[in-house]
Amino acid sequence: MKREEKVLAVQRMQDYIENHMTETITLKVLSDCAGYSPFHCSRIFKELTGKAPFDYIRALRLSQAALKLRDEEKVKVVDVALDFVFDSHEGFTRAFSRAFGITPRRYSKNPPPIRLFMPDPVKDWYLTMKEGEERMKIYEKQIDTVFVQVIERPARKLMVKWAKSAGEYFAYCEEAGCDIWGVLCSVKEALYEPVGLWVPERFRPADTGRYAQGVELPVDYDGPVAEGFDLIELPPCKMMVFQGEPFEDEKFYQAVKDIEAVIDSYEPELYGFEWADNDGPRFQLEPQGYRGYIEARPVKTMDT
Repeated sequence: MKREEKVLAVQRMQDYIENHMTETITLKVLSDCAGYSPFHCSRIFKELTGKAPFDYIRALRLSQAALKLRDEEKVKVVDVALDFVFDSHEGFTRAFSRAFGITPRRYSKNPPPIRLFMPDPVKDWYLTMKEGEERMKIYEKQIDTVFVQVIERPARKLMVKWAKSAGEYFAYCEEAGCDIWGVLCSVKEALYEPVGLWVPERFRPADTGRYAQGVELPVDYDGPVAEGFDLIELPPCKMMVFQGEPFEDEKFYQAVKDIEAVIDSYEPELYGFEWADNDGPRFQLEPQGYRGYIEARPVKTMDT
């Protein structure tokens, strides 16, 4: 079985699971969806996702249940349990507590950061990384339109997970792991969505890498900090935001490289600004094809 055939078969199973989270899902249904035997589907699913199908389904259901408990007022734990196909309130509570170290009732009242399971589509990862070195060698800019604007970022705090030496996303995943995003997405008090950041030296501890992942919080935030994370303060700053064209999700690498090339050649002085890389972290949002790739770099108004 060719690698791309495996990837597409597992992607079909992932898509089915995502679209039927509140329904009973059987291995027979997944095998019909993938087009292979139940045994073979189970094997390749674990090979590419790291989890057996039903472990994957349970982890995803628990994470979506956690978000519902966090975001919806007066929701009953038993109703959430039944919504996500758990047999009983007790079984759901045991599974939730094992996964997150807190009961669903306590979590709904005062949700701390937890490690949500937020798997990437295997197609995006495996097909995009195919022959990655060759892609880098033959890279050519393929973008026509970029939207640029300057925004104000207020004084704020940043809950951040450092790595030892990473300077970019893939090295960061090797050092810190690829599941940091799930923790960041669980933080209810977040001002904005989680970000990948290139952090100036003056904001980070010694012996840490320039690239990190974090989530921005109100400047007066005094809630819990996820285990292994740090909480730092950031001053107000201006950010020049670059947003590319919508792209096919599996082509996110090309979209990122396009915007990076635009930023590297951009002359903010033409518009009365100059780069101010020491004023705050440069950041990137999660690449999502429907909105285009978004990256922002600190600027300041030029002296007149």
